[in-house]
Amino acid sequence: MRSVFATLLGLVAVCGIASEPTAAQTPEPTSVLLRPAQVFDGLDPHPHPGWQVLVTGNTIVAVGPALDVPLGAQTIDLPGQTLIPGMIEGHGHLFLHPYNEAAWDDQVLKELLALRTARAVVAANATLQAGFTTVRDLGTEGAGYADVGLRQAIDRGIVPGPRILAATRAIVAKGAYGPKGFEPGVVVPLGAEEASGVESIVAAVRSQIAAGADVVKLYGDYRWGAGEPSRPTFSQAEMTAAVQTAHDAGRTVAVHASTAEGMRRAIIAGADTIEHGYGGTPEIFRMMHDQGTVLCPTLAAGDAIARYGGWTGDDPAPASVQISRKAFADALAAKVLMCVGGDVGVFPHGENAREIELMVAAGMPASDAMVAVTSGNARAFHLTDRGMVKPGLLADLVGLEGDPFRDVTATRRVHFVMKDGVVIVAPN
Repeated sequence: MRSVFATLLGLVAVCGIASEPTAAQTPEPTSVLLRPAQVFDGLDPHPHPGWQVLVTGNTIVAVGPALDVPLGAQTIDLPGQTLIPGMIEGHGHLFLHPYNEAAWDDQVLKELLALRTARAVVAANATLQAGFTTVRDLGTEGAGYADVGLRQAIDRGIVPGPRILAATRAIVAKGAYGPKGFEPGVVVPLGAEEASGVESIVAAVRSQIAAGADVVKLYGDYRWGAGEPSRPTFSQAEMTAAVQTAHDAGRTVAVHASTAEGMRRAIIAGADTIEHGYGGTPEIFRMMHDQGTVLCPTLAAGDAIARYGGWTGDDPAPASVQISRKAFADALAAKVLMCVGGDVGVFPHGENAREIELMVAAGMPASDAMVAVTSGNARAFHLTDRGMVKPGLLADLVGLEGDPFRDVTATRRVHFVMKDGVVIVAPN
């Protein structure tokens, strides 16, 4: 028996069979040289003509006007294109589709989870094809923890899509969220997880983190009843406890707030971003500036809803659009840090660039908007591995036809997408 075993060991040695691959068997990562007309590095508001970018594996290894290229590297020419960092969608809902196709209540109450997930897979691919290589998905709106599953499917290469920062169910005050209008004894599926009291909201935050949340989404105000204006929902103690719990776990916090008081409580609590902010006042925006709180103004959501109601885009704009524009202007005047996120899902996925265009139309310089949608969003969401064209960062890169600093609509003309060093959209 021992001689047979010895013979087998000898055969293994002679044939070179090993239980683990050797270094010689591991293929070297491939290198790709990208040659656009110019490069926007995510920080400098002036693009760099003639710069090249060298990618090895999934990492940017060199950037500049004349690079040493490894033997055998592939070269991709991008004539007439501005190469930028992969754009980051700051406020999306992959499990929603446009409200002119189906009302929010109908999506939450009537659409099967499998149907919503199938739509989300398509939405994720459309987002990536549009040059947004990361999306902060701020709540599944009744689809539970399906965003965590979608994130896993994308990360494992099962389906194409952007990198997802998942907020899972989001958290609302008990009795404040919808769908509503049913007999009180009827249990109705809700668009978010309810919490009431400090102990309850802390438990909700921890349960969502345990389920895979990258970011905690709170509703700091909402409409308690049909036809009512938005009012604060969580007390200061509840809001502060929730933010502290999330931060203790290394998660960022996004707070839906459209009233001055809801915003004030979120700022005091230490929230990382405030979503919408339509009711912000100059005083509130000064507080945001002083605390470093980031505003995600979601201009595109209000614009889309107004258009669904019959507005053609001409002036005078509906009151709701004027209010959001005024708040945005006040925030700009206060030098509040801006996130780019349009609440996409209210309008079609893949049209994410609408928010950039509306921010510029409302007074933000195109250079500032381009910084915000790349390195600005990365900084706001504590992402240190993306958002810039810089050696050592992830090779998430996008080629735009034209110059977005001269014509911001170039952000719609996506002719090249690379995510994680893999070409997703190849140049024509």
